[in-house]
Amino acid sequence: MNINPVETQSNADTGAWELPEELVMLRDTVRRFMKEEVLPREEKIEHDATGFPPDQLKELQSKARSLGLWSLQTPQAFGGAGLSVLGQVVVAEEAAKCKMGAFFPAGGAFGGNPPSVLFQATTDQFERYGRPIVQGSTARPFTAISEASGGSDPARAIQCKAVRDGDHYVLNGTKLWTTHAGNADWGIVYARTGEPGRRDGISCFIVEMDTPGFSKKPIGVMTSYSPHELHFDNVRIPVSNRIGEEGQGFHLASNFLVNSRISYAAGTIGVAQLALEMTVDWVKQRETFGVKLADRQAIQWMIVDSEIELRAARLLVYQAAWNADLGKDVKTDASVCKVYGTETAHRVVDRCLQMHGGLGLANELPLERWYRDLRVKLLGEGASEVQRMVIARNLLR
Repeated sequence: MNINPVETQSNADTGAWELPEELVMLRDTVRRFMKEEVLPREEKIEHDATGFPPDQLKELQSKARSLGLWSLQTPQAFGGAGLSVLGQVVVAEEAAKCKMGAFFPAGGAFGGNPPSVLFQATTDQFERYGRPIVQGSTARPFTAISEASGGSDPARAIQCKAVRDGDHYVLNGTKLWTTHAGNADWGIVYARTGEPGRRDGISCFIVEMDTPGFSKKPIGVMTSYSPHELHFDNVRIPVSNRIGEEGQGFHLASNFLVNSRISYAAGTIGVAQLALEMTVDWVKQRETFGVKLADRQAIQWMIVDSEIELRAARLLVYQAAWNADLGKDVKTDASVCKVYGTETAHRVVDRCLQMHGGLGLANELPLERWYRDLRVKLLGEGASEVQRMVIARNLLR
């Protein structure tokens, strides 16, 4: 579903703005699917589950596919839904309104999307690695960029080296904080093929898990999943597994990192919105010292501040997505909504947990899980401090 913002109508002349009708229908479809299919099944899985059992996931995916909710970010030319960035934002917010939240939107019911760099790969590379994902493979490939020397500045921090040796590259080094490596069959690795510190010195490779010399180990963290540390010890990679030309890796990565921050922020807003709705219901029922929490001014102000901030965050995300679909440079927009969206979501869930009192800390509710997950979101896709550096650079240059 491609939505061209130039061809859609807003109520800008009256000071109001609305989603295009097609995206309202999409939002409502996702909302019904979450309520009728995903949430009832979530009640039967563990508090920190990172997905549904295979039989349930297969059933959910079959239903989602029949509704056209499949490989939503993948362009139509590659077999996906080809959603606009604004469409991706709408789905990300609704699909995150579940116990598994923004880390596992809809519990994986909407299928996967090949790493965006594969859309710039050769036909053979896409058919071998990207096509199975679009066709329904449940294995999710990893993307390895970050290293111990600094994940927020990959152009200068990447030290993992790939040295050309005939029709192969020999890869040596370590990657940290790599998600989805636990059950992946292959992944995308960014390694240095040129001079240290240069953006044009990084190349992009497809690396299969069973390649000799390649190993991994989980990193224990505060959330329900474990990122991995990857080790490359003289790992030989065929030249045919390099995506793009040598030295193009950073350019390829930049193409998807900017837009991905927009939907990343949208997912966190969805989690916080659900938490706020739960909390509004709670404070209208809960009494302390003979008074409903909803009648206490301190509680009212926490509710109101949360509502105001979520509305503002949502509009920032919509604006960034709208500008991206217009083809504008959205580096600043994406960083703004990533910072404000994730920080707002974390504040809102923190308030919601506080208003629930001791119950907010219990596994009976998903609040404490969301709190942990959203804390990580302040670091993922570029820490808030790094995004502020990006915004400052773009404003002051």
